[in-house]
Amino acid sequence: MTHREVLEALSGLLLGMLVAILSSTVVSTALPRIIADLGGSQSAFTWVVTATLLALTVTTPIWGKLADLFDRKLLVQSALVIFVAGSIVAGFAQSTGWLIACRAVQGVGAGGLTALVQVILSDLVSPRERGRYMGYLGAVMAVGTVAGPLVGGVLTDTLGWRWCFFVGVPIAAVALVVLQKTLHLPVRRREARIDYPGAALLAAGVSLLLIWVSFAGIQFGWGSWQTAVMVPASLVLLALAVLAMRHAAEPLIPLALFRNRTVGLAVIASVAVGIAMFGTSVFLSQYLQIAKGESPTAAGLLTIPMMLGVMGASTIIGRVITRTGRYKRWMVLGTALLTVGLLLMGTIDETTNLVELGVFMFAIGAGVGMVMQNLVLVVQNTLQPTELGSGSALVAFFRSLAGAVGVAALGAVLAGHVKTSIAEGLAEAGIRSTGTGGRVPDVHTLPGPVREIVEHAYGAGVGEIFLAAAPAGVVALIAVLLIKEVPLGTRSGIELAARS
Repeated sequence: MTHREVLEALSGLLLGMLVAILSSTVVSTALPRIIADLGGSQSAFTWVVTATLLALTVTTPIWGKLADLFDRKLLVQSALVIFVAGSIVAGFAQSTGWLIACRAVQGVGAGGLTALVQVILSDLVSPRERGRYMGYLGAVMAVGTVAGPLVGGVLTDTLGWRWCFFVGVPIAAVALVVLQKTLHLPVRRREARIDYPGAALLAAGVSLLLIWVSFAGIQFGWGSWQTAVMVPASLVLLALAVLAMRHAAEPLIPLALFRNRTVGLAVIASVAVGIAMFGTSVFLSQYLQIAKGESPTAAGLLTIPMMLGVMGASTIIGRVITRTGRYKRWMVLGTALLTVGLLLMGTIDETTNLVELGVFMFAIGAGVGMVMQNLVLVVQNTLQPTELGSGSALVAFFRSLAGAVGVAALGAVLAGHVKTSIAEGLAEAGIRSTGTGGRVPDVHTLPGPVREIVEHAYGAGVGEIFLAAAPAGVVALIAVLLIKEVPLGTRSGIELAARS
């Protein structure tokens, strides 16, 4: 295929990814206002994010397996419809429970888009050319991530936060039409054997683990009877899931893939990147709006340096990889930048200069841009055409799983820190606590002395979770260093399938 033909085929996919990214990030700056309006707690704030990541995590390998069995075009269109349906219903949410359920539906659709776009790209272009187009994909993701917080802030300050869930619907309609007209793939159909026991056990084990991580130290003690029950139960469920997948004819996660050293190392790096990326960036809106007292619109603008780092690095480095065929050096640089950025963000509090903050965020964004998409490229370059769906989904699965665990764990750390810091600050100031029930505060309505205590609690607390995530960057760096660089192939997935 010529460059123009590939871009035409990818246009609908890129629009679909834009909808998914925009609909997710547009909510980020609105979340503090949403949770405050719905009367939610810090735990609810965390679960609005975690629900999407959990559903995405569990369904990504299912979508990947379906991509190896059925029409990939129909699957990606179905994923887009599911995502938009969840977004529309979320716009009418009357409680945090309602909103969390809708976000889970969004996660199901996002899981399909996450897995299928990468697989279809491997159908269209060779690994050698894929770096260039993954750069475009990364740029679209960055544009959606840059525009999302800003658009979300403007909508929240003008029309209201509910419009954040409706904004992507027109783009989704256009994406569906474009996909139908431009994406032409060979129809793949064979007898399907979906690993339902593996999927159910995996979902149950991961969900129970996340519930424990979210509530331990807040609703009950780390050494309580709830911990003694939930942790072993989650581990047993996960062990049973692995056992089910070992004996399944079409396992949800093909365990044989882990025999490939490159796949194993890429998964380890993806876990670390997921913790570092999702587990920290989702709390930036709280830092900017609560610790720094910025409006949702201003908070969206202030996250632009991170997104510019992602967009610039993914686009430029993607083209360099296509031209040279070398990718490892850039992935090493990216994980090093990510680690340094996390360490620098670990120094922030409510008094941090915004220029310094922008530099720190840019370093994290550039690191993510150099690594995230290329981990999928590395895995795809080592697999057979029949394994591309499962292999691509595997990397996305562990990245989103780590992100979900990271958000839940670091959210629990933040909640515990904020609760203790505010209580101590009020006691030192001689101010009687009225008891907020752990709800996320609107700092603009607080009296001066109380506002300063709350701003310090969130400022220092967010810095603490970035510092806690820094070791994940080191793990990613080590894993990437151990990956053996293999020359990128020059045939697309369709060409390889035809030859076989």
